[in-house]
Amino acid sequence: MICFPNAKINLGLRILSKRPDGYHNIETVFYPINLCDALEIVPATEGKTTFTQTGIPIEGKPEDNLVVKAYHLLKEDFDLPEVAIYLRKQIPPGSGLGGGSSDAAFMIKLLNDFAGLKLSVEQMEEYAGRIGADCPFFIQNKPVFAEGTGNIFSPAPVSLQAYHLAVAIPPVSVSTKEAYAQIKPRQPEVSLHEIIRLPVQEWRNHLINDFELGVFVQYPEIEKIKKRFYVEGALYASMSGSGSAVYGLFDKSVKLEWESASSIPLWRGQGGGSYYVS
Repeated sequence: MICFPNAKINLGLRILSKRPDGYHNIETVFYPINLCDALEIVPATEGKTTFTQTGIPIEGKPEDNLVVKAYHLLKEDFDLPEVAIYLRKQIPPGSGLGGGSSDAAFMIKLLNDFAGLKLSVEQMEEYAGRIGADCPFFIQNKPVFAEGTGNIFSPAPVSLQAYHLAVAIPPVSVSTKEAYAQIKPRQPEVSLHEIIRLPVQEWRNHLINDFELGVFVQYPEIEKIKKRFYVEGALYASMSGSGSAVYGLFDKSVKLEWESASSIPLWRGQGGGSYYVS
C-alpha cells in the first residue's frame, strides 16, 4: 500500500506566552498543500520490519525516523505484521513544512488500513499526538486554527484555491530551538481568528510570523526570497513555521526567474490544479 504524505504551510504564527513546562503557547493556521513525500509498506520478505529511505537525505539513525516510531507505537498495542517500509523524501527537513510529522501521521493511517485496525479518526489523532504536537493535523488534513502548543485545533474558514502558490526552499536548515530562543512572546492586539478573515490582499500588513525577525537576521537569504516574491507580484508572502521555506500567493500564474535557481529549489502550483517541482 502506498500513500503520499503532504506538506503544510503556516498562515501567520504568533508566539503568545511561555508555559511552565518550557513550551510556548502559539496561534497559527495550518494549511495543507500538495507537495508530497511517498510512503509505502509491503509485507516483509526478511521476516522482520525494515526501513528504506531515498530522496532528500535525512540525518540521524533510521530507527529514529518518525515513520519507524509510528510503526512501533502502534505495535505496542496491536499485533502488527512485519513490514518493509519505503519512504521517498521530497519535503525537505528543517523547512517548516511539517514533512516529518506528515510522514508519521500518514504511517498511522496506512497501518490502520493495511492491518485492518479499525481505528477511529479520534484514536489515530491520539496516537499521532504522542509523536508530535502538529502530527494530528495531518490525520484529517483540513485547514485549522492551531493553538496551545500547536495541538489544539478548530476549523479555519480559509481557502486558497483561487490563488497560485509558490514555495521556495533555500539550502539551509533552521533549528526550531534556536528560532524560539530569539522570540519575546507577546499578546497581539488583534487575534488571528479575525485577521484570517480579511481579504488576502490585506494580509501583508496584518498576518505576521513572529519567527521571521530573528531568523532573517541569521539567514538573510530567507528574507531575500520573501522580498523577491513581492517584487514578482505576490499578494502575500511569508516564511512557513520557523523556516526555511518561504511561500508566496499570487492572483495569476507567474514564471519566476531566480538569480541563483540552482541554490533555491522551487515548488509551485495553482490551487486546485496540478503541482510540480522545478
